Amino acid sequence: MFLTPPSAMCDNNYGHMLISASGSETIKNPVGRPIKWRRVASLPQVFHFKPAAVPLHMLEEVCLSVEEIEALRLKDLEGLEQEACAKEMNVSRPTFQRILGSGRQKVADALVNGKAIKVEGGNFEMALRRFRCNDGHEWDVPFEIMVETPPQLCPTCSTPGIMPLWPPGLVKAKGGWGRCRRGRRGW
Repeated sequence: MFLTPPSAMCDNNYGHMLISASGSETIKNPVGRPIKWRRVASLPQVFHFKPAAVPLHMLEEVCLSVEEIEALRLKDLEGLEQEACAKEMNVSRPTFQRILGSGRQKVADALVNGKAIKVEGGNFEMALRRFRCNDGHEWDVPFEIMVETPPQLCPTCSTPGIMPLWPPGLVKAKGGWGRCRRGRRGW
């Protein structure tokens, strides 16, 4: 699962839904609601966009979460109705609308004001997660199982030494998975 501390998240309209983890125990977010993981079918091929002919270090960045990109893909690229999009992401229709609105606002800000777009972070789980045990067996675990009871043992050899295989382009950085830097030019 992708957990990002509230202090490290990009500015978005649903930061009140964040949780953190301490060891193996999950801690509820400040308002006491358990997190509802957003289902994401795929990660984008590119995680950074910028205006041409302007060095990246001279630009302000707008940070889009992975679930905002997924909402844009489902609604604007695939052309699905909001109800179908919400079902695909495993969220309510109002939550989908908030995610979509936040993503659209950030993209518009970047296009109109000539800012770079960085895609990372968020509260999501892949639709299928691939695992490998220490003996080399690999298997896929669907989203619905991952959010309820993540695997503890290899289904082939029952060894407890298992690890998720992260999608290409997603790496663990200091402070968490796919974290967007704050404090850089006001973000």
